[in-house]
Amino acid sequence: MQAHGSRPRFRSYGRFGLAALLGVTLLPAIGRAHADTLTLYSAQHEQMVDSLVETFTKQTGIKVRVHAGEAPEIANQIAKEGASSPADIYFTENSPELTLLDEKGLLAKVDAATLAAVPAKYSAADGNWVGVLARENVLAFNPSLVKEAQLPASLLDLAKPEWKGRVAIAPSDADFLPLVNAVAMLRGKPAALAWLKGLRDNAQIFDDDEGVVAGVDRGSVAVGVINNYYWARLRTEVGAAKLHSQIHHFAGGDVGALINISGAAVLKSSKNQAEAQKFLAFLVSRPVQDELAKGDVSFEYPLASGVAPNPLLKPFEQLQPPALSMQDLGDDQDAAKMLRQAGLI
Repeated sequence: MQAHGSRPRFRSYGRFGLAALLGVTLLPAIGRAHADTLTLYSAQHEQMVDSLVETFTKQTGIKVRVHAGEAPEIANQIAKEGASSPADIYFTENSPELTLLDEKGLLAKVDAATLAAVPAKYSAADGNWVGVLARENVLAFNPSLVKEAQLPASLLDLAKPEWKGRVAIAPSDADFLPLVNAVAMLRGKPAALAWLKGLRDNAQIFDDDEGVVAGVDRGSVAVGVINNYYWARLRTEVGAAKLHSQIHHFAGGDVGALINISGAAVLKSSKNQAEAQKFLAFLVSRPVQDELAKGDVSFEYPLASGVAPNPLLKPFEQLQPPALSMQDLGDDQDAAKMLRQAGLI
């Protein structure tokens, strides 16, 4: 069943299409910027990036031109452009896209001081990209349709027959790819494929996580697999008094509690290495991370040491994610193949 939820005003660049998965670039190429201007390829949230760019330019005098789009498409575009890419920086929502570009040798080493601002496990092991923000995979649920005590112990249980017609997913949202990678890493590819086929039989399919959480909130479906910030944004959008859904945090290291990392990198081909490194340092600086945590757009966890998250979020140290590294999540290619094999995209 294909469902379409109403979109909140917060635009996400997380959704991808078959073209991106097949390596077809739909974004137009752009030329190199002037020497005093950085070109940022962004797959992060539009309003947040606009605010960051404005602040960075005021502080440094360095202008930033933003080329925005869907994460896998932009990653594929950079890969195709290679050494000729006009991009100076890539800022994206999920680490596998950065891993893909790192594997292709397209990323420059991040300055040591910038890497030191964030716990090492949230950045590339080789130091070629830095983690900026994090968010948790959660289960949105409607208490009028299912009580929290009745929710499954594991995300994998949603593929069981008793959840037929009661769960919503957005398999064509880029945020779903790391989850597939995580299941495959923990249980093996055959088990991951079987899980996806079970979801195909059970789930209402939405275009994106925003549609999923909206569907759960209005009572169209009992539960939905999302990242935590979609629920927090909906709460801000409609107000707590008008919200009809809640979120459930999987525990005990279950794959359903996966933490996704949003990161940034400097392209090796950049002609503005020093300025681009300044932008990465800016992203993980204490003042910027504090502002991101206080804002009502991102609702992601700041990764700089000592910065408290937005009060709407469960404390980061209380989350119980699976024991997976950023490297374990791979580069999304196998996940895309399994989604196609399962008939979900």
